[in-house]
Parts: sequence; C-alpha cells; structure tokens
Amino acid sequence: MRLFPLIQRFVAAFALLALVAGCTTTPPDSMLAVPAAPQKYAAIVVDARTGQTLFQVNSTATRYPASLTKMMTLYLLFEALDSGRLAKETQIPVSDNAARQPPTKLRFRRGETIDVDSAIRAIVVKSANDVAVAVAEYLGGSEDAFAGMMTAKARQIGMRGTVFGNASGLPDADQRTTARDMAVLGMALRARFPQQFHYFSESDFMFRGRLVRGHNDMLGRVRGVNGIKTGYIRASGFNIVTSYEADGRQLIIVVMGADSARQRNDHVEALIQRSLSPMSIAKTKLMFAQEQ
Repeated sequence: MRLFPLIQRFVAAFALLALVAGCTTTPPDSMLAVPAAPQKYAAIVVDARTGQTLFQVNSTATRYPASLTKMMTLYLLFEALDSGRLAKETQIPVSDNAARQPPTKLRFRRGETIDVDSAIRAIVVKSANDVAVAVAEYLGGSEDAFAGMMTAKARQIGMRGTVFGNASGLPDADQRTTARDMAVLGMALRARFPQQFHYFSESDFMFRGRLVRGHNDMLGRVRGVNGIKTGYIRASGFNIVTSYEADGRQLIIVVMGADSARQRNDHVEALIQRSLSPMSIAKTKLMFAQEQ
C-alpha cells in the first residue's frame, strides 16, 4: 500500500516510509541506561531525512500518549484545511461537553466560538482540552466518532500500535500508543503539512487580549528545536515529541514516561547531542547513569 500519495515528491515522505516499513537500523552502541521507571519510559530518535532509527528504548512498548494525542487531532484539522472543508477564519462552536472538559483549557462557555487559526494555537501552545473536543465535534460530529477517525488515520500512516479514545489525551482506558508511532506521526506532520508546521514552534499567543503561554520548554533551549508537542497525565509520566533541524540534520526525538518535565527535557537534549556527534556518546551515557 502506498502511504501519503500526495507527498511522494517530498524527501521527508520517503524517510517516513522507511520508518513505517521498519527498514531502519540502530547502531550497536545505541543502548543507554534508562533513567525512569521502565514500565513508563520509552524513547526513540529518528533521522527525518532517511528514516534511520538512531536510538531506541522500549520504542514499540505500549504507552499512554497523554496530550501527544492532540498531534493527531491537529493532523485531521490540517487535512480539513487543505481540502477546503474549512478556512482559518471558520468559527468552531463550543458545546457544553467541550466547555466541561478539565484543564488545561481556555475556559470557554457553551455557545461561544473560536476561529480555526486560534484553535490551532490553543491546542499547540496551551494544549487546551476544551478546544480539542470542540474541534473533534465539529469535524466528526461527536468526539467518539472523531476518535474512530483518528485511529483510522493512524493505521493509514503506519501507526501500528496506536488506538485513540478521545481527542485530548485525557485519561482513557482505550487510548494507547508507542514511541515509534509518535515518531511516525511527528514525521508525517512535517512531511504532509509543511505550510502549517510553523504553529508547533510557537511558545505563546495572544487570545482575547491576553498572552497565553505554553508548556514546551525545549523551544529556545536548544538551537534547532522547532516543535512539536508535550504531554502529561499521571499514568503516562512526562512525554514529548521534538523536532530538530539545523546544520543539514533533521531529527524527530520522542521521550515518554520521564519523571519530571526537567528530566524529560534533559533526555531530549542529551539524545540530540548524541545523535549529532559520536564524541558525545560517553557524556550522554554518564548523564543518564547519574540520573538513575
């Protein structure tokens, strides 16, 4: 089956196909000490140009995605934009169900609306659960139906171990994924929607006269990091998918199940350093060992 027929002309799409097909190799020196609880921790680093797996730990083990789920919510929203089904000025209504979602959220009331452009920023930057559910209901008719659409799209793009139960990533017994699948989704977003990918580099945005700040502390911390998304629920630990592009290198880094946001970010930075320079391998091993 051909995946992404509309983007075969992009080099990144071929890298995605390589990862999905499993035609990747991991260097023999790729094992690092796992610093977090093994039942939660997973990580993978993928060269986004070639699809080569540069590092992996528990990359196909089942994990809770938390708000990484919203990456697929955005994928389907971007598809709707590309198809002309809606425009960035389209107003999305907020139902009572959407308004009642727990934080984090923008605290909409039932009957209010949000334009698509602001909705994208709210989901990326604030990880707003009320907005994610409003988008799901607008595109799918109901959040349950939209979750089915999300899972179907996951299968289409090669996410073999993922099932979505909702649009937000809030706790759901049916919701599961793997670090590898999140890398596939991160690469797919870059390859399929280059014109929308800039949203993932935003660390704040203005909404109704106030500045809304985000959660992705990797933005601005490491040169070359340009997105994508963080996530946390108690069952998952601290998750992140990170996109890196600098000096001719393109990486997708996934860390799941860290014990804190700081530990998660330290691991991402260490894995970037390791992937860019073989000379940093010993330093990275020491850093991980000290954190155990």
